[in-house]
Amino acid sequence: MRRAAVLTAGSWGTVFAKVLADAGARVTLVARDTEIADSINDRHVNPRYLADIRLPDLVRATVHPEAALPDADLVVLAVPSHALRGRLAAWAPLVAPDAVYVSLMKGMEVGTNCRMSEVIAQVAGVGPERVAVVSGPNLAREIAVEDPAATVVASTSPATAHRVQAACWTPYLRPYTNVDVVGCELGGAVKNVIALAAGMLEGMGFGTNSQASLITRGLAETMRLGVALGADPMTFAGLAGLGDLVATCGSSLSRNRTFGERLGRGMTLAQVLAQQRQVAEGVRSCRPLLALAGSLGVAMPITRQVERVLYEGLPPLEAVKDLMSREPGPEYRPR
Repeated sequence: MRRAAVLTAGSWGTVFAKVLADAGARVTLVARDTEIADSINDRHVNPRYLADIRLPDLVRATVHPEAALPDADLVVLAVPSHALRGRLAAWAPLVAPDAVYVSLMKGMEVGTNCRMSEVIAQVAGVGPERVAVVSGPNLAREIAVEDPAATVVASTSPATAHRVQAACWTPYLRPYTNVDVVGCELGGAVKNVIALAAGMLEGMGFGTNSQASLITRGLAETMRLGVALGADPMTFAGLAGLGDLVATCGSSLSRNRTFGERLGRGMTLAQVLAQQRQVAEGVRSCRPLLALAGSLGVAMPITRQVERVLYEGLPPLEAVKDLMSREPGPEYRPR
């Protein structure tokens, strides 16, 4: 029987622990709060996230990473992107030498502009063949209630991707494999920023044409950056690209879209941060994404306007006007 450790017990980490257990693994969920760990062990629910969802008996919880990591075949990481480096530095010495690291995170590291798989490789001192990335339209609540969905498991090693694929294949979640880690991670990171913009449009009362235009042009700038970094363009037409973008921009379950909607209704960044408990990764990722794009000469106008709204106090309506007044050009330039 596979053994997995999931760190930590937020909404997506908790739901993925359920997925792994439903696929037959014995899972230890590492919580930061004793109350959460005790509730999972005694009542099979996470009282802070998805309290109405019963977790399988194969899911146990602890607040002690040293009790979960040494025997784990899969080490699943579901922490905010800004916290990964510091936390993993403490966890990595406890991990078995042949374990696979699985990233559920969709963000970029501020300061280094690194993707999450790059941070894992650096901190844990492992090769890319021991790292896998899970991405796609993965709204935690919907997977928790077992709505049919698909996801992507990406690794530079096909064997590693297939290993993780087998570990999370359930009747309600169908995983596909991909070797394009760069494309899958960028799709997951940029879509959070575009979802902030989608929420702003919703908050300002704009309609379907506006949303469709934003999603399409958001996908275009995601693809431009990905191709400049060596990603396969076809990845962005798949689950980790278009699929994740549509889900995150269109659902009220998306914390990034919800965050953006509050900005569109006139709240400031500080006000939304004070009100919204869960992390909206796009708020932090927009700046490292722009820095990376700038170093490659890639234009990301939507991402730039989101940054201006967040950090320069630009009213969202002015951001829309700036985007609409850009010099028109061809939709794409043939190679």
